[in-house]
Amino acid sequence: MSPALHLKRAEHLTRAEHLTRAEHLNRWSELHGEYDVAAGSGLVRGWLAMVYLLARPLAAAGVSAHLLTALAVGVAAGAAGLAETVPVAAGVLVLTSALLDGLDGAVAVLARTESFLGALLDSLGDRAADALFLIALWRAGGSGLWCLVAAGGLVLLEYTRARAGALGRGEIAVVTVGERPVRVALAALGLVLAPWWSQAATVSAACTGALCAVAVPQLVRAFGTLRP
Repeated sequence: MSPALHLKRAEHLTRAEHLTRAEHLNRWSELHGEYDVAAGSGLVRGWLAMVYLLARPLAAAGVSAHLLTALAVGVAAGAAGLAETVPVAAGVLVLTSALLDGLDGAVAVLARTESFLGALLDSLGDRAADALFLIALWRAGGSGLWCLVAAGGLVLLEYTRARAGALGRGEIAVVTVGERPVRVALAALGLVLAPWWSQAATVSAACTGALCAVAVPQLVRAFGTLRP
């Protein structure tokens, strides 16, 4: 390896080592509306702890957060492609895509390479993967109508969140029943169960749509508690 590559890798390693787990949590909280991780959901704390451990070596090795974002979408596309013939494998790919999506932001924070472009690409990648997950459910035997209902609920939920940010509300430190990890779990479960239960994908899509419908009023109420 050339001296320049050694120096570049050392710079990435130093940056990653300088950010402790507590600092990573604090930075994540800042980027998510000052969400109180300590007082919040244990599932959130567990997820962040796992992502931190996995992201550290990636950040130290200089892996690009943008690359992880692209891989997350690519793996989601693979899930959609396999869903009709190998739905169980598709379910595993859905979970893998979600993990990669969590790692891209963590790597950016640890390497201190966060940017507006990265945040935009991450959001676009999330929405593309969400659509591909629903396509996977449809290809695994899910009702096209319920998949469209789930897509509509998802778009409405994410639009509400994005619109609030555009109006100066920023991120809202509230965890709704329709957050992305829940939707991912439902999609993966619907695909894994599809070979043994013909309605699994349909039920998964229907539950996703119902949870998004409940989550929208949750967000609206949260917006109403904020001062202008």
